[in-house]
Amino acid sequence: MLSCLVMGCSQPEPSERSPGLDFSALVDADAVDTALPPLQDYVARDGAHLQYRHFPADSPVWLVLIHGSAADSVYLKSFAQALASTGVANVVTPDLRGHGPSPEVRGDIGYIAQLEDDLADLVRHLQSQEAQVSDIIIGGHSSGGGLALRFAGSEYGRGVAGYLLLAPYLGHAAPTTRQQSGGWATPNRVRIVPIALANALGIRWFNGIDTLRFNLPAAYRTGRDTLAYSYRLMTGYAPRDYAADLAAIDVPALLLVGTKDEAFLPGRYETTVAAHNQRVAVELVAGASHLGLVMQDETTDRVGTWLAQFKPPHGMP
Repeated sequence: MLSCLVMGCSQPEPSERSPGLDFSALVDADAVDTALPPLQDYVARDGAHLQYRHFPADSPVWLVLIHGSAADSVYLKSFAQALASTGVANVVTPDLRGHGPSPEVRGDIGYIAQLEDDLADLVRHLQSQEAQVSDIIIGGHSSGGGLALRFAGSEYGRGVAGYLLLAPYLGHAAPTTRQQSGGWATPNRVRIVPIALANALGIRWFNGIDTLRFNLPAAYRTGRDTLAYSYRLMTGYAPRDYAADLAAIDVPALLLVGTKDEAFLPGRYETTVAAHNQRVAVELVAGASHLGLVMQDETTDRVGTWLAQFKPPHGMP
């Protein structure tokens, strides 16, 4: 497993290669006339002030929706607003540590498990600040889906009511992963290999070194982008072991992926997931690209229908 992590065991055949991501969905997302809710603070266990946006709904169900790599939560605004407007769930979109308009340190975190600790702190904040919270769902898109899966396999995993995985990154060695995620991510294996070996020996001195870069064309950059990750952020933003993390899920879970996903291999998700957990429902969204998945009305409809199972019937507590 260590050798798979450091070298990237996925060895795609030529037919599995991708020409790269279609970034036009980012333009579509910015063009949507949806006012952004203001950023709100919560305090993590180390005293850091982290931020999130809340798309309100008259519902005791809360969906924490995690953005993908290199981005912040802004591109999720139309999807989050569309879900909240149906009344099935409040939607919270955090800007992960190391990301967003003005992080304390861009592209880095303090230790590998910090992102999952931050999510647990956000969940506790919501439960303490909001008058009515019955169920919290952890969800995410792309690497955000990978982080949601990592959370499921962590010590916090049993504290939530469900998981929503949107084209989730399962890891370098997963059968679903195209080479370099379809050209999106470029790992620096010359750095990754010795740092991973050092970590195996308990040496953490080099974990702040950049080991992963993202190929976001200049035309699509916003100034909020995070184009390089340290080893600890790269590692902490992905499942520890996708098989074990999937097996840990014992609550309702939905995985959606577009049939035209350029980063991952959509046809392989069903068998890959079913081998480790048949509770996770895997569905394809016809015609959706990797980024376009969160812009499709069909995605909103399917997720809304799935979330409705958590909301009590009208008039019930």
